[in-house]
Amino acid sequence: MLCATAAGSLLYSPPAAYCNPNSKFPCLSSRISSFILNSPKRWRCRASLITTSDSFEVGALVGSYGFMNVTSYSGFQSGSELSYSPMDLQQLKVQDVGEGSFKIKLYEGRVAQGSQRGTPVLFKVYPGQRAGGIEADMMAANELSAHSSLQSSAEGICKNLVHLIGGFETKTGEQWLAFRNHGKYSAADYAALTSKRISQGSSSREKSWNSFQQQKDMEYRRYFVIRILQGAISGLAFMHDHDRLHQSLGPSSLLLNTISEKDAGYLIPRLRDLTFSVDMSFDSISNLEGARTLSESLWRRATAAGAFTALEKRAFGIADDIYAAGLLLAYMAFVPFCEAGIMDSLSLQRLLENTFKLDLEATREYCLADDRLEEAVKFLDIGNRSGWELLQAMLNPDFRQRPTAKAVLNHSFMSGSLL
Repeated sequence: MLCATAAGSLLYSPPAAYCNPNSKFPCLSSRISSFILNSPKRWRCRASLITTSDSFEVGALVGSYGFMNVTSYSGFQSGSELSYSPMDLQQLKVQDVGEGSFKIKLYEGRVAQGSQRGTPVLFKVYPGQRAGGIEADMMAANELSAHSSLQSSAEGICKNLVHLIGGFETKTGEQWLAFRNHGKYSAADYAALTSKRISQGSSSREKSWNSFQQQKDMEYRRYFVIRILQGAISGLAFMHDHDRLHQSLGPSSLLLNTISEKDAGYLIPRLRDLTFSVDMSFDSISNLEGARTLSESLWRRATAAGAFTALEKRAFGIADDIYAAGLLLAYMAFVPFCEAGIMDSLSLQRLLENTFKLDLEATREYCLADDRLEEAVKFLDIGNRSGWELLQAMLNPDFRQRPTAKAVLNHSFMSGSLL
């Protein structure tokens, strides 16, 4: 049915008849709800989740996006006589990757009833089995499981993770997950808008002649980027402390509540997109035999890299997230400091992995020769090249040598004290 808001706009409120009558929660999929119903330690989250569809109002379609689907894998043999190939270790060279078979839709909305009435939400909608197959249900259930686990922590909800408010299933089997709407911009959006602004400033005749103001603007940008990275790594550290891997960390999976560089003090970056999050508890890793899970590719890569025991696989998983965080650091160090089109995530990854084989000293020498990358180099040069040092550690070809998320947070470059 349609209902009018106080502002006069029309919002769609899914009728209760759309719910799954077989679910223990009237409007939460039985396939999804089993993840929280069967775990006693998650009772805090279960008690607070909104699970009736008529408690929500659904607004405009925000957009949709797909996902990368790993369809095959071929490992490599490591040994003392073989040189490391970074693409063999972690990246797409050893995998056939294609676009997923369905798209996930995003809708704006709000809570219509109860104590959280009026709270703005963002719906993430997974298609039912008819449209998306069993994979869609697995992904929706996995994301719900990840959030319910993390939000039931005795420490409370982490401010650097998006907050799941609830969810429901429609009659056609669609899984609707409702997240608090923390903002509409991602770190990727911020980087793209900033690089575009740099390009416009470079070509404009009105380019500021005030070198002092230009210097202040660059200081704001550097601090803002550091704050983004601090939030991302803080969220990752919380996940790792609570036996969860992110496994799809990137600039698009980091939500920002502001993109104004002068408002860095109010910035709260939040990790989202836990669709492929992995439970890395020892019990979960020990019971992988014969189970079809979304983490199969990760554990195959772990075995190929020489991680055989549960402890070694756990260490590999953490290091894999740190590698992705290293690529995020590199992205945020380059894209917001360069003109549009000079650098993008894929080009940067190829530069680091293929061209320079994760040799960050050689990468720096190359970048020094390109005036278009000058500000990026200066940023990573802060504190006697501390940014390059941290990046080299996070992208170490040997996963055993990469730092933990907490160690990254404690690095001098990440503290912001060097700015």
